[in-house]
Amino acid sequence: MVRKLALVFLVIILGILNWSIYTKEKHLTDGRIIFLELAPVDPRSLMQGDYMALRFNLANDIDEAFPQKNEQHFRNSVDASDGYVVVSLDDRNIVTFKFLYKDQALSRNEILLRYRIRNGSVKFATNAFFFQEGHSKYYESAQYGQFRIDDSGELLLVAMHDKELNKLGPVEK
Repeated sequence: MVRKLALVFLVIILGILNWSIYTKEKHLTDGRIIFLELAPVDPRSLMQGDYMALRFNLANDIDEAFPQKNEQHFRNSVDASDGYVVVSLDDRNIVTFKFLYKDQALSRNEILLRYRIRNGSVKFATNAFFFQEGHSKYYESAQYGQFRIDDSGELLLVAMHDKELNKLGPVEK
């Protein structure tokens, strides 16, 4: 009986894991491509081993949109909880902040992006870009993060790009 129960739980766990993988893969292939401009970060943490610390200008815009910006307010405010931001896209799919979403109607060129507040800071999908050891030189000119966005406004970081939106990284063979 214990073996059958363990087998049932194993099948359930494997099913959940495979569903999670399937949804992320679908997000990566079907999601709309957008670009978020990088904001400067502490130079000492820009390249830390095999990853690059990330912060986005859009996060700074969201910080500024809250009426009180001190850290204590940000951590305790009901207004500073996870939410959505309305952005517009230019002809190259670069994101521009419009306003914080509160059930407003969106115009044709506006979309919603989900953000999260963690430790008093605005986060989108990730705050780091990981790369292979020894490849930091490929990403030193990064200006934009390329994301895939799904219908619910969730973002997945795909790649880093320079100011002309050229993809950065080693040449793929």
